Formats: sequence, structure tokens, C-alpha cells
Amino acid sequence: MKIQEIHFKETFPVRHRVLRQGKPIESCFFEGDDDATTVHFGLFDPQECIGVASIFKNNNSFFNNAVQYQLRGMAVIEAFQRKGLGEQLVKYTENYIQLKEATLLWFNARQTAVAFYEKLGFEKKGEAFDIPDVGTHYLMVKEYKKH
Repeated sequence: MKIQEIHFKETFPVRHRVLRQGKPIESCFFEGDDDATTVHFGLFDPQECIGVASIFKNNNSFFNNAVQYQLRGMAVIEAFQRKGLGEQLVKYTENYIQLKEATLLWFNARQTAVAFYEKLGFEKKGEAFDIPDVGTHYLMVKEYKKH
């Protein structure tokens, strides 16, 4: 398995299959996907992209940290789930943002993924909320020490 930076449009097949099934492919574009500060990663086995994650330099007003990043579109194709690959992808993104001096990573996790993220040291903040046409989510966060 290898993880490498990819173009945002290369995330669409995995996002569509895992996160936006039954919706138009256009729903796989997230605001900020094409920003200069946004980075997209693909997990490959060995040539096929089987997982994706995107990192947005985006502050959430709920937190006071100066350098924050948001994880979005984290997805691994179902046949490759529960094999530690999603964990590798998340840790890769964490290492990346720490090199960028980030002190906080936050995201909105689907209710079904909360336990996965908690095992990786992320914490739920606040109450569950609904994202229309997507489902119940929790705000999750992890803070990092400055190097």
C-alpha cells in the first residue's frame, strides 16, 4: 500500500462509492477542494485508489487554536475496510498537518465512524447533529503539541 498526494478530482470515485452512493457525482465536490491550501491523499493497492482523505486549512470557531485543519472526505472502499488501512491514512494526514505547524485537526464524523476515530485518539465535542441527505454526525477533534 502506498499513500500519495492526488488531484481533488481523483477523490471522486472513492467519495462517490463510499460517501455519496446514489447521489450525483457532482455531490463529491466539496467547497474548498480546489483551494491552494487543500491537499488530497490517495491510498493505492497497488495501482487502484482504494482510499482517500482531504485536508483543508480551515478554522472552526469552536476552537481557539491558531493553525487548524479539517479532515474531509475520508473514505476507504468497503472491501478494504477493517484492515488498518483507514488508520494508516488518518495517521498520514496527521503527520502531514503537524509538519505544517497545525495544533488541531477537526472534522464532522458520521455516527457510524465515531468509534473508529476514538480509537485513534480523537474526541467528540458537543451533541450529535444532522447533515441533510448525509446523516447524523459528531464534531471530533484532536490537539497536537507544537514541535
